[in-house]
Amino acid sequence: MSTSTIIITIINISIASLLAVGLTPLFVWWERRVSGFMQDRTGPNRCNIGPLRLGGLIQSFADMLKLVFKEDFVPSHIKYRFFFTIAPVIVFICSFLSFATIPFADVLVIDGKEHIMQAIPSQLGIMWFLAFAGLSVYGIILGGYASANKYGLLGSIRASAQVISYEAAMGLSIISVIISYGSIHLTDMVNAQTGTYLGVIPMWGIFIQPLAAIIFIICAFAETNRAPFDIAEGESEIVAGYHTEYSAMKFGLFQVGEYAAMSASSAIIVTLFFGGYHIPWLDTQAIQSNMNYVIIAIMILLPIKIFIFTKWMKKNNKTKGNGDQLREKETKILTIAFWGLCLAIVGLLAVFLVTGLGSNGVNIATAVIQVGTFLIKFFLIAFVYIWVRWTVLRVRYDQLQMFGWKVLIPLALLNIAITAIVVVLGS
Repeated sequence: MSTSTIIITIINISIASLLAVGLTPLFVWWERRVSGFMQDRTGPNRCNIGPLRLGGLIQSFADMLKLVFKEDFVPSHIKYRFFFTIAPVIVFICSFLSFATIPFADVLVIDGKEHIMQAIPSQLGIMWFLAFAGLSVYGIILGGYASANKYGLLGSIRASAQVISYEAAMGLSIISVIISYGSIHLTDMVNAQTGTYLGVIPMWGIFIQPLAAIIFIICAFAETNRAPFDIAEGESEIVAGYHTEYSAMKFGLFQVGEYAAMSASSAIIVTLFFGGYHIPWLDTQAIQSNMNYVIIAIMILLPIKIFIFTKWMKKNNKTKGNGDQLREKETKILTIAFWGLCLAIVGLLAVFLVTGLGSNGVNIATAVIQVGTFLIKFFLIAFVYIWVRWTVLRVRYDQLQMFGWKVLIPLALLNIAITAIVVVLGS
């Protein structure tokens, strides 16, 4: 195995690990702040390390450390301790592995050798995601059953009812997408979304398969067990459902698994329906052919965005008569840090413009730009997940079943028939 292959493999695994698990503290903070904004309150913003509060982000790291060092209490009435212990691990591992085949950029060519930009270079593509995303529910069912608790058992039963409500519709919606793209490999699916309609509208999956996109996104929300489909835990009805008896990092693994599932679902939605790593109207070849112009555009836009962000930060971190000087110190530190990073990036890009990148350099720069594009779309979809959670009320499990079997499945079957007819007539 060549050195470049080892390095790229490590980078891919690191990106997947960061997005699937490493962003959990950020998502927890983001969720708290968004919910606070929607409910007209501040949210966590006091926990600090010296002058650094990072808008309350430090609170998420404090909560994470609290779970790590908290007593791991197992109730004495639990008989199946092995299953009780392994359940959150199943949820975490399955949610984490469902991210493994998501492509972050187009195939990277270095010294004539192709490298697939995903953590596990498997050809299974969307089938890998469906397999592991579907398996995670077994951890929820097992955790509730092994808890020997009525609330936990009710949560397990609800999870079982939920999975049969959306899984069939999700699989059927994917069939229409596969027919349209002609491949199950996710990189091929993303590359099939290049080009435009009428020279303006990107050929994204959301425009090619709008009905399949709606069905899949609804089912993906149900897959993550988040509101309005947090039926299995329903804290206002059954305390905490399947994780009522869990504490410390066993409870933490359930929560990390939920955010990992949200990350994987956000990534797969971006990949299937929003052009993946492609910039609208610019495919891989277009970026490589116009790399100098792309670099100049980044050099212009990056300082503008940093200027706007730091201005906003200064406006929101002003001391309001309470004698708190920490925010002003934090603002100064962060402003210097952001501008230092910005100048370093702009300087590096200027060096590239002067000296040239070469063939490998252009390919690597293209991959970096595409990873950045993927991340922007990924965070936007993740924000929608958080937005919906604090906007839509929880549905009942029987309502989800009726909606899944009477609405989503018939629509998915109709969409398959229409897609097949269009593809056959167009071939």
